[in-house]
Amino acid sequence: MSSRPQVRNRFVLIGDLALIIVSVLGSFALRLNVSQLPFYFPAVLIMCAVALAVKIPTYYFFGLYRRLWMYASTNELRLITIAVTTASVLTSGVMLLLIAFDLIKPGMPRSALGIDWLISLILIGGSRFALRILSEQNTTLSKDKTRHALILGAGDAGALVVRELQKSTQLNLIPIGFLDDDPAKQNHQIYGVSVIGKIEQLEKTLDTKQVDEVIIAIPSAPGRIIRLVNDVCRRKGITSRIIPGIYELIGGKVSVNRLREVDITDLLRREPVKIDDQLIGSILTNKRILVTGAGGSIGSEICRQIARWNPSQLILLGHGENSIFESFMELKENFPSLDIHPIIADVRDKNRIEEIFKTYQPQVVFHAAAHKHVPLMEINVEEAVTNNVLGTRNVAETARKHKVERVVFISTDKAVNPISIMGATKRLAEMIILDVAHKNNLAYSVVRFGNVLGSRGSVVPIFKNQIARGGPVLVTHPDMQRFFMTIPEAVHLVLQSASMGKGGEVFMLNMGEQIRILDLAEDLIRLSGLEPHRDIELQFTGIRAGEKLREELFEDGMNFEKTQHAEIFRMMDEEKVDGDSLANVLNKLEDLSLHSRRGELIQTINSFLPSGSVQQ
Repeated sequence: MSSRPQVRNRFVLIGDLALIIVSVLGSFALRLNVSQLPFYFPAVLIMCAVALAVKIPTYYFFGLYRRLWMYASTNELRLITIAVTTASVLTSGVMLLLIAFDLIKPGMPRSALGIDWLISLILIGGSRFALRILSEQNTTLSKDKTRHALILGAGDAGALVVRELQKSTQLNLIPIGFLDDDPAKQNHQIYGVSVIGKIEQLEKTLDTKQVDEVIIAIPSAPGRIIRLVNDVCRRKGITSRIIPGIYELIGGKVSVNRLREVDITDLLRREPVKIDDQLIGSILTNKRILVTGAGGSIGSEICRQIARWNPSQLILLGHGENSIFESFMELKENFPSLDIHPIIADVRDKNRIEEIFKTYQPQVVFHAAAHKHVPLMEINVEEAVTNNVLGTRNVAETARKHKVERVVFISTDKAVNPISIMGATKRLAEMIILDVAHKNNLAYSVVRFGNVLGSRGSVVPIFKNQIARGGPVLVTHPDMQRFFMTIPEAVHLVLQSASMGKGGEVFMLNMGEQIRILDLAEDLIRLSGLEPHRDIELQFTGIRAGEKLREELFEDGMNFEKTQHAEIFRMMDEEKVDGDSLANVLNKLEDLSLHSRRGELIQTINSFLPSGSVQQ
């Protein structure tokens, strides 16, 4: 692997000694006639001596000998200008003093001082940037296996990617052009790389130019664009990589280190929507915030995004020590100044939850702790009830007791007309939050959304493992559909919903259109470079207990209205919760769970829920 040639700064210093003398000689030569130069030779020698004595220390003071000039940029140009100007002013000051005290005989033309500044700026600046130009040329020439990259998107992200590719010696990638749909950018250049067409011309461009890799540098690109690009690249046998979406980049930055292979989350990506930063900041900044289930897929992402808003404390509460440890270490690395407290606790332990709230006095709570696997909870009913229902009661009641300002409960579309234990227990948990909110006039709210892509135990990692083993990929039913959203996007909207909660609301995120699980499996197979039904077999296993063919966002008779945010809806008809009846049912469920009476648990839940139809 070739590396950039480096010029040691001691050689730069030696070069500056020569350039300073050349600058002084040049200033006199430009000011005087050739016949006059011998007459002013003593003044030239004195000015050379003064310039060397003043300029070299000044350049050193400004750090001109502590930089790698192969990476020179506009910041370095500004520094050179300041350093040369300062050195020239000091040199001129000394020379004018010598002239004033009549110490230079004969005298000298004062305009030579200004000419010296101009020549010095050209020579010192030019020498530095010449090092960079030579370095880049040598780097390019030394590459034996240079590959050519086509950049999609000539915006800020695309420009940054091109700049890093031009500076990097390890990627062996040279940007040969941009494709961008903005007519104003056509035939223009960014860092010397031209915009050669629109994205719709990708296939034609790949046919007419040598392209080894396509880089999608549009963080806001919707899934349909990425799917189009990925399909073209797959047909042409060309590698494609992508800058993560805008929600993944929150708190990070665009760079070639963030480039990755196109993933299923990119194909289903929706156009990002603007959030009200001021509104979110008002509920998070300088607040003590507790997140339950902080080691889970949703909980850990909630913590990542909350950390950007500078809470005064962030308390990570979870039952699994490994997941909490991983979440804690990641946050400490990315937000070293943030006050973070990792707490291992079970929300079912009422005394422990009481102790935690008493110690940390959280002002905002995001309750994400829950058992979520539908088939698994069908055979572990007691666990679902104690964790999802009774655990939520502990958190809600303790929050009320300690005057927590705001509680946000993370729910699911499976709580709508539930037929599974998991969905039914989440619906009961919603009722608990709403009951506490209405009784006490507190800003406690519920946020419902569908499946999230890539969460632990979800269908995507399962399919990926099956593909890696060579198949078959197991799909329950060819017509099964689900709502999907990426984890960062879901949490992004959860925070916005939280900021809008006044008390007792049920918010529903706009999940878009439902996606066939079969289509999802086929997309994953193609992203792996294989063809479904040819390279990888698909098998249908049948619908499992507690599963629906299609999920529902709204119950019959329940109306939702738009909020000030286009992707968030609010349930118009507040669900009527009889607090006394709910308390009696919860006590009964607690007793039945303690004695593992599964059938009676399901019967009790069915009799209480308005649309209870959980199968025994």
